[in-house]
Amino acid sequence: MEQTPAPDSFADLTVAQFVQRLSTAEPVPGGGSASAVAAALGASLISMVSALSRGKPKYAAHELTLSRCEAVGRELGAEFLRLADTDAEAYAGYSVALKLPRETEDQQKARKAAIQSAAKGAAEAPWACVKACSRLVVAAEALAGRSNVNAASDVLVAALLGEAAARGAAENVLINLPSTGDEQYAESMRCAVDTTVHEIAAVVARTREIVLSGQSQDPEHE
Repeated sequence: MEQTPAPDSFADLTVAQFVQRLSTAEPVPGGGSASAVAAALGASLISMVSALSRGKPKYAAHELTLSRCEAVGRELGAEFLRLADTDAEAYAGYSVALKLPRETEDQQKARKAAIQSAAKGAAEAPWACVKACSRLVVAAEALAGRSNVNAASDVLVAALLGEAAARGAAENVLINLPSTGDEQYAESMRCAVDTTVHEIAAVVARTREIVLSGQSQDPEHE
């Protein structure tokens, strides 16, 4: 069986190295990994804004929110980089399945089963990214109007990156579903993806409204 070499962890690459690798004809990294990396940047902005706001008297009433969001941002930043690797590995597995021999009936059955299994893996990886993006945009909304006003645009950028990453990852989920051979699974996943992306869009719209209005928000009930 021909093996597709697994990439190094994208977390170990410089930004320039990742961009260069992304620009080649190699199948990985692709859109799924790019979406996850974009989300990692958004998560880092969440931590940055929180750190810029903590310990300042003006935002003392929001200290618990700021501490929580800083931790969430760091956690998600690491998770998205892991998901970038996972997405690439899942697609590499799918590529291997496509190249399995299919001369005999037994080989065709084995190849079909392998493709269906790998397609589910290739859908689950970006689905995990979509769900993590939901946490990212919720954190951004929590910071809107409760954090350093000089970094208000960074909160919005974090939210927008989260939405863009979610939509990109969602497309990678959807494109793999027909190859799973499991219509019940596919329909359930389509509904879950659609619902989550719409929820993310609504949260980002609220965040944008708060940021652009310049209004302050009451402290959260922690």
